[in-house]
Amino acid sequence: MTEAEVVIRSVRVESRIQSLDIARGVALFGILLMNITGFGLPFSYSDPTVYGGAEGANLWVWITTNMMFEGTQRGLFTILFGAGVVLMTRSLEASGRANSQDIYFRRNLWLVLFGIIHAYVLLWLGEILFYYGVTALFVYGLRNAKTRTLLGLAIGGVILTVGLNTLDTLDGLEKHRAFVVADSLKAQGDSLTKEQSGAIEEWQGLVKDWKPDSIKIQKNLDTMRGSYAEIFAYQAPKAAQYQSWGIYRWFFDYFSMMLLGIVLFRAGLFAAERPSRLLWMMVVLGYGVGLTVNYFETATILRNNFSVLSFLESGITYDLGRIPLTMGHLGLLLLFAQSADAGWLKTALSAVGRMAFTNYILTSIICGFFFYGFGLGWYGHLERHQLYYVVGSIWLFQLIVSPLWLKRYRFGPLEWVWRWLTYGVKPVMRVRVRGELG
Repeated sequence: MTEAEVVIRSVRVESRIQSLDIARGVALFGILLMNITGFGLPFSYSDPTVYGGAEGANLWVWITTNMMFEGTQRGLFTILFGAGVVLMTRSLEASGRANSQDIYFRRNLWLVLFGIIHAYVLLWLGEILFYYGVTALFVYGLRNAKTRTLLGLAIGGVILTVGLNTLDTLDGLEKHRAFVVADSLKAQGDSLTKEQSGAIEEWQGLVKDWKPDSIKIQKNLDTMRGSYAEIFAYQAPKAAQYQSWGIYRWFFDYFSMMLLGIVLFRAGLFAAERPSRLLWMMVVLGYGVGLTVNYFETATILRNNFSVLSFLESGITYDLGRIPLTMGHLGLLLLFAQSADAGWLKTALSAVGRMAFTNYILTSIICGFFFYGFGLGWYGHLERHQLYYVVGSIWLFQLIVSPLWLKRYRFGPLEWVWRWLTYGVKPVMRVRVRGELG
């Protein structure tokens, strides 16, 4: 079997599971749903009172995304990436290649490089390719582990992630407690110790991080509406932090979700005929637990007028809400993929999912051009709810273009480049039409 035949065979094996592509396409759309505030507004991802509006339609948009989608689309996309690991390794091993391990590591090391380019060249700080590429290197050695071992490690990874998130939250709550004590003494006219003065400064600094003042916001607006060089100088130090310290901080989040994806793939969840009872159970339990937890978190924040303390308190149950809700979303997507309805939409979403790499990077290019100063410069000019007109336009564009592209070509442009770099041989790009020579 030639190198080119191996590449084509790999594609055919992967393309048989349409449900994976559909779910991947929807998750990709969901990631933009959450990331759009990072593209278009300063410091407003979590707190709508900072900028972009927190009343009327703007408030309802925040409530909807906070309750339904926060953290879930990243989780869903990572689960699907883990399932893709099984598909690729099985395909390579079935081909009888002696260098399957080399191909796997080369593929993911290239993904790491793409992630670096995405952050530093396309200037997107919310990028995830770097994290996926690094984490996948550690997943490879577990691909043939027993399912119960994988599940145990996944649960352990979730517990570690929850523990780290809880420690961060408790640290913030402790800073608030120390501030209250010191501020009360100050109000009574008592002299403060160095530690008590420091406690006031620490809490005030934390509040400024959550709710930047007008000077910091204006500086951000001026920078992001400036030249490419100005934006690069502003973003690069943050990208360096996210792709160094960040990989340690969030490794177990990605690691556990990838392992869960492998477990679910082995369990036949993505097979052509899935037991609908199991999927409905995922939907009912996932939404029942996830939406209940997220409702109380959201209500706490609203009741306290978006105070920093309310955000910290809601963070205690963050993972208890997002992980079940992620499973509920997955169950609903697989039920949709299994249904006989909306075949045209499933075909379009499947095409978006097959071109997930290209569409993910294309989204950053489009948003960078639309919002940043070296493009149209719309950064900070739209209200929160108006950003979703941009989201809807990008979704529609990709739903139309992706199927049209795949009628003529086997891969998305970046998928084609990635395979070429991975296998070391140029894949056949065009789909051969009946009657065409060559």
